[in-house]
Order: sequence, then structure tokens, then C-alpha cells
Amino acid sequence: MAASISRVSGSDVSEDPLDSYSATVIRVAEAVTQHVAALEMTGNGRNGRLRVGAGSAVLFTTDGYLLTNAHVVGGAQSGHAVFADGTSTAVDVVGADPLSDLAVVHGRAPTAAPAELGDAESLRVGQLVIAVGNPLGLAGSVTAGVVSGLGRSIPVWSGRSRRVIEDVIQTDAALNPGSSGGALADARGRIVGINTAVAGVGLGLAVPINATSRRIIASLLKDGRVRRAYLGLVNTPIQLRPSAVVRTGRREGLLVVEVLPDSPAERAGLRAGDILLKVGHMYVSNAESLQKLLFAEAIGEPLDLAVLRDGADLRLVAVPAEMTDNQ
Repeated sequence: MAASISRVSGSDVSEDPLDSYSATVIRVAEAVTQHVAALEMTGNGRNGRLRVGAGSAVLFTTDGYLLTNAHVVGGAQSGHAVFADGTSTAVDVVGADPLSDLAVVHGRAPTAAPAELGDAESLRVGQLVIAVGNPLGLAGSVTAGVVSGLGRSIPVWSGRSRRVIEDVIQTDAALNPGSSGGALADARGRIVGINTAVAGVGLGLAVPINATSRRIIASLLKDGRVRRAYLGLVNTPIQLRPSAVVRTGRREGLLVVEVLPDSPAERAGLRAGDILLKVGHMYVSNAESLQKLLFAEAIGEPLDLAVLRDGADLRLVAVPAEMTDNQ
């Protein structure tokens, strides 16, 4: 028995996969935590300043700009950020985009070094990710899990208006109130997502850092807003049936899950159950490929849609409208 114990407690322990996993999480946590702040947004009330929102934010530039969620910022114009080392700064809201649930705020005083933004396009289902935020006010909290799904679309309500946040990362890393706006990092410590919501027990969601979100961030920094073209549909990636693959030469498309009432998509004749193959001159197979087509230059311009409906090929034309606060 002693010999057996000796073998287990010797060099074999250092080769335990759990040790490698723990070492990775520790390394990423140490690298990322310094870039993540607890964020409290305030507004004017009858009795002075009132707290109107709270969450987390990620420092991503050397001159004090932080990335967070639009729902964390709410309608506030200013607030306060506190980093894990105790450093704090007043912040001003630069701009927010409810459709992507991203917002940018600017710290008035020098802060920590910026985080490295990665690319969520490289993520794979099952890949290790680490979430850093301030859940329930507990600063610098770290949880780890895996990517559970990619390309999710989630409908959300803003007042009386329904919106759809596209191309969301699903993870089983534990998230709680206050995690919103925090960092989702890969095993190299690069920020691949901004945690956005808790969808249920054991389920978290994050806005990906990719070409589309970088374009959104650039618009917020420049103009404080993002002009968006609006089609009005909820979609999810789908693998085509073999017969459709042979006929169309495509393996993937976008399944239309829901068409919003009185939207450009409804006026174009799209229905739930349709499969979008091509929009304009581009094939679409995930939410980002569609989002790339729906910025300011697409507003009011006809878009040809190649659609599969019940096995038949259709050609429809949609005219995107400008996204407003009522859509």
C-alpha cells in the first residue's frame, strides 16, 4: 500500500490533467483581472445622485476607454469604475448600442494597462474559457468553463420594443448579476467576449469580439452611436439536407426562427422556417455574416435574398430600414 501511495504522490501528480487545467486558469486570471473594473453608473434624482446600473467593464485602450454592456450603462451619462487593485476613476459614457449590447465609457484618470482583444472567430465548441467580472459586487471574481455553443441569437426587450442580439457565445462558466460587461477570455488571456447576460442555471452568454463588434466599437468611439440597417428576423445557423447541398452547392444557411411583425423581412415575404442562403452578393451561414451587411450603407437599398422554402428555391427582395429606438 505504501509503495502505491508513493507512486501517486510522486512525479505522476505533476502530470495530472487537472493540474494543467488549474495552471491555465490561474495564469489567465492573473493576466485578465487587472484589466476588469467594477462599474457603477449613476444619474440625478430628487435626492441627489442615484445608482442606475452596475456591472463590470474591460479596459481596452491605453487612454482609458472601457468596454461594457449597453444594459449596464442604461440611460446614465457617468459613473465610477474600481479595479481589483483598488484603483478607481470617474467615467463618462461615450456611446451605447443596444442591438449588440455593447457600450464604451471613458475613464477620466489614468488606470491599468489595457487588455488584449482577441478574435471569437477562432473559438470552438468545447474550448476552455475564463470569465472575469464582479458578480454580486464581489470584485475580481473568476469562473471557468467551456464554450457550449456559438452563433446564438437571443431576443430581448427594451421598454416595449423587442430587439435581437445576434451571434452570441454560449458558455457554462458561471455568471451572476454583476458579471455583465466583464471579460470572457481564452486560454491565452485574450478577450474573446463581453459577458452579457445570465440565461438560466449553468448558462451564460457573451457578445463576441470579432470583425463586426470591432466595427461597432469603432463607431461608438467616433460617433457615440451605431447606425444600423434593420431586417427584423431571428435566425440561427443550420446544416442543409444532402439534397439541398447537391442542388445549391452550399452546406450551411440561416434558419429563420421568427419574423418580427411589420418589419422589412415580413414585407419582403420571409417566413419562419425559411432558410437564407444569400443576401445581396454574399452567402450567409452565421449571424455575423448577415450583420456585416446591415450597417448604415444598407439602409433603404434593395437586398436580393436567396431563400429555401420547403425544398423550393425562392428569390425575394428586402429593403432594410434604419434601426430606431422603437424597433
